[in-house]
Amino acid sequence: MYPKQHLIMSQKVLLTSKEVNIILHRLACQLIEKHLDFSDTILIGIQPRGTFLAERLKDFLEKEYAIPKIALGYLDITFFRDDFRRTNKPLEANKTQIDFIVENKKVVFIDDVLYTGRSIRSALTAIQSFGRPSEIELLVLIDRRFSRHLPIQPDYRGRQVDAINDEKVNVCWKEQDGEDAVYLINK
Repeated sequence: MYPKQHLIMSQKVLLTSKEVNIILHRLACQLIEKHLDFSDTILIGIQPRGTFLAERLKDFLEKEYAIPKIALGYLDITFFRDDFRRTNKPLEANKTQIDFIVENKKVVFIDDVLYTGRSIRSALTAIQSFGRPSEIELLVLIDRRFSRHLPIQPDYRGRQVDAINDEKVNVCWKEQDGEDAVYLINK
């Protein structure tokens, strides 16, 4: 048996930069079909990694589809998670930035990967601090099937991935990681 530092990890490209771009356009078009002018719709990026996807979609909608002034916020769910006290490492909370009322608005939660559903459950609890939305939808870039702990499904999905529990989906964003890509990492 090898020590942990000698374990070999392999990675497979699930989405290239070009494929990510195509999916972002498709997701933007699906949002337009449902929300038209976005006058009653708010996009909420779930911290930390959903914010990159949310910003990119807002940019697409405003610049490429000429939809003015889309409301975008960021929601930190750290202290709303059901497992936040079960870890020995210190928690690193992100900043919640919601500068508007969500009361009676349509909210679209945006996250990079839907895995167990626990982050979304936490977001549903956290958003209540800002009012009662009329509707909440979920948009994810990657939907990992077969791994749900809760009955949560996306309304909009970029790609569905069948990954087993030892595999990790790693979404890279140009803004933070230097490239747009999605990898399946086998530990």
